[in-house]
Amino acid sequence: MGHALAVEAAGRGARVSLVTTADRPAPGVAEVVRVETAEEMAGAVLARFDELDAVIMAAAVADFRPKAVADQKLKKGDGVPEIVLEPTIDILGSLAERKRGQLLVGFAAETNRLREHAAAKMAAKRVDLMVANDVTAPGAGFEVDTNRAILLDSAGGSRSCP
Repeated sequence: MGHALAVEAAGRGARVSLVTTADRPAPGVAEVVRVETAEEMAGAVLARFDELDAVIMAAAVADFRPKAVADQKLKKGDGVPEIVLEPTIDILGSLAERKRGQLLVGFAAETNRLREHAAAKMAAKRVDLMVANDVTAPGAGFEVDTNRAILLDSAGGSRSCP
């Protein structure tokens, strides 16, 4: 979805920087920055943020990562390992704290109570527009060419995009 939005914005005349984990073509996009981790994504986005008019955060790399990384292969014979997770950097929240007039758009991929969870995320992240996706709906969510969403704005308005 991030690639589709970047290509559409570039096609409408915007100068677009796309920070992505996906290796997909992005025709017309001025800059493509490929990253692998949430920390790399945060660094790339935050380094460019002050120069931008708008940021659309279509997805995060991951919300959590292993707290400790094994330095060697985990063996079955040792039993099932306990994996402790820690949160990754909250990129959208970090942008909201640094915001100086930029339009900030977030996405909420939800599996239940779509409007309620998206509105709570919008308030917590202090974004201007939240795109709420029910990722359990047929033809919506990830790796599909179609989508459904509810757009929530900071003035309390909403619009359904079936």
